[in-house]
Amino acid sequence: MSAALLWPPTPAHPDPEEAVSDDSSRHGGRVRGFPHERGNWATHVYLPYIAQEEFLELLELLVSRARTYVPSLAAMEEFHLSLSQCVVLRYHWIEPFVRSLRERLAAFHRFFCVADQVKVYTNQNKNRTFIGLEVSAGHFQLLDLVSEVDAVLKEFDLPIFYKDPSFHISLAWCVGDLTGRLEGQCLRELQDIVDGFEESAFLLRIQWEQIRCKSGNKYFSFPLR
Repeated sequence: MSAALLWPPTPAHPDPEEAVSDDSSRHGGRVRGFPHERGNWATHVYLPYIAQEEFLELLELLVSRARTYVPSLAAMEEFHLSLSQCVVLRYHWIEPFVRSLRERLAAFHRFFCVADQVKVYTNQNKNRTFIGLEVSAGHFQLLDLVSEVDAVLKEFDLPIFYKDPSFHISLAWCVGDLTGRLEGQCLRELQDIVDGFEESAFLLRIQWEQIRCKSGNKYFSFPLR
């Protein structure tokens, strides 16, 4: 989902995979891991969002409208809310890293958040632009989770998450810094679509039930209580 932040006017808080990507034609503009033969594993901690049919209908409406401003915009195929940057783990670190995560996250309960504010993001190099749904409720619970994930990252001397993060679910992306086209009138129209969507209040009040860690091609799940 991430790179160093560049806050207002444009929140620059992309998802971690973008920071390590070298080929925007793959995986919706993302590279999922570093070459394993070098012993480096791209690792990312996140909350997975399983898209329902109604969510995909909303996504189609949003992308269709946004494409009138940026025709190259592509919809995401997978959805999540990041709790860490994408960091590099050596293979022999994976097991202790996951074990430490499991211990620190064991006490957390399921919770709701609301992700209903349309925002435009760029990555650190400003060579990609994203449309996302920013969290408007549930921020403090997410910060608590990030605090524990950060503690594990510090154990391994890895970069922690960003100060004052903009928690969000990325919906669509395009190559280049096209914030000028997507902000303003386009952003207002997208927010109107979200606000007027019949199932919006139900769809965008999300109950998080598990945390996941992806390291290379390995997935680890941490159920919330």
